[in-house]
Amino acid sequence: MSNEKKGVLAAFLAYAFWGAFPLYWKLLEHVPSMEILLSRVIWSFVFTVLAVIVFRMRKDLLADLKYLWSHQKLFWQLAGASFVISMNWYLYIWAVTHNHLIETSLGYYINPLLSVIFGVIFFKESLSRAQWIATGIAFIAVIILTINYGSVPWVALLIALSFAIYGVLKKKIKLDATRGLAIETLLILPFALGYYVYLFTTHQASFLHVDVKTDILMIFSGLVTAIPLILFAKGAQNIPLYLLGFIQYVSPTIVLVLGIVLYKEPFSQVELLAFSIIWAALLLFSGSKIIETRKAHHKSLDL
Repeated sequence: MSNEKKGVLAAFLAYAFWGAFPLYWKLLEHVPSMEILLSRVIWSFVFTVLAVIVFRMRKDLLADLKYLWSHQKLFWQLAGASFVISMNWYLYIWAVTHNHLIETSLGYYINPLLSVIFGVIFFKESLSRAQWIATGIAFIAVIILTINYGSVPWVALLIALSFAIYGVLKKKIKLDATRGLAIETLLILPFALGYYVYLFTTHQASFLHVDVKTDILMIFSGLVTAIPLILFAKGAQNIPLYLLGFIQYVSPTIVLVLGIVLYKEPFSQVELLAFSIIWAALLLFSGSKIIETRKAHHKSLDL
């Protein structure tokens, strides 16, 4: 199997894993969302540090930490990114365990387009006419959903916004995915441990107080966080960015199907219309990106 095929498989598995996350969080519906988040942070740190040791990256991890500490702007950017991704994780867990899977799916469909807008604002990136049109079409769909719901779809927008902000903060920080997760969770770890101490002292903790199944699920939340990230890193190393961008829609599509088919969340004709508009926008956007990338590739060959 070629490296590119391995990359496609790894990326597809990563996004399929992320898409299937609701199945896992639904098993922990009886645990408060904040405690699931704390558990995810703590055990993600444990498992990623173990991965760093197993893959013999300890020296690299220490070098990363020294580099970040000597470049305070990058250090605080990463600290901000750690806080924002924790918020994103909390929103996602809360949405899944409170029957908002369709809105969660919408958030991750909107996210790439919002990231593009942030790229224009913060990094002076340029968009083609087709990409601007695609972005405009997607926001029309959000307006339709807002009118239909009678309120702004805050869960979807906050999930999309938090992940887009995370992308902006991480843009200039080049870190290996596994070591990066270890450092990000390390920065949030003191807060997670402190809050857990509070939960235990006030007898509000579910961990070690419900049943063995709950304890195992909470511990392995760290592993299910780390595995797709490592797969994603392997995929990103071996396939073009535009292809990776196209594969990312596997995740919200799985979430949408789970919400409608398995968990029977209401999905009206208006919502179908709005999602269809977003899918059309994403096809236009992705298609223009593919054409743009191929043209640039052919030009470089001609030179």
